[in-house]
Amino acid sequence: MSDALVQRIELIESRLELSQLPSRYAMALDARDVDALVELFVDDVEAGSEGRGRNALSRWYDSVLRRFYRSVHLICGHQFDLTDADHATGSVYCRAEHEDGTGWYVIAMRYEDVYERRNGKWFFVRRREHPWYSVDVTERPGPDFIRWPGDVDLRAAMPQRMDSWRRFWEQGDPALPERLSAQP
Repeated sequence: MSDALVQRIELIESRLELSQLPSRYAMALDARDVDALVELFVDDVEAGSEGRGRNALSRWYDSVLRRFYRSVHLICGHQFDLTDADHATGSVYCRAEHEDGTGWYVIAMRYEDVYERRNGKWFFVRRREHPWYSVDVTERPGPDFIRWPGDVDLRAAMPQRMDSWRRFWEQGDPALPERLSAQP
């Protein structure tokens, strides 16, 4: 095989493997399969206050996942860019639903991810979630766009954190956003 063909096959394989990571994450999360979940991350992953590594990340997820009984994470709109043969960045939309006592909360968010290939396999290096809104499933978003049980501190980051979104509205009729939304 030519070098060009080998590179094309490796690129296709990388794209296929990367495209599966968010779905594998969602399914492991909803199945409460913490072992499978942390295996999707690099072995030296940063786990915040828990420290570094998959064991630390396992402790962090165990704590987070015990806050709600059931969950459903629906993944769509995954896009990513390879920065080189072993590194990529990407974004994916998620609509997640969580049971908390007698409530059922829905959160729409966008994950922003950093990926790395190690020993021929792709992993998450980092995942950051940016919520659009969160409410009980019987409610509609607004006026503050975030309603979440317990002491979890969520702030609606989307869509204002996207440069193109802000530029779009800055270049038009300055009164239009206020006519379209009570919370621009």
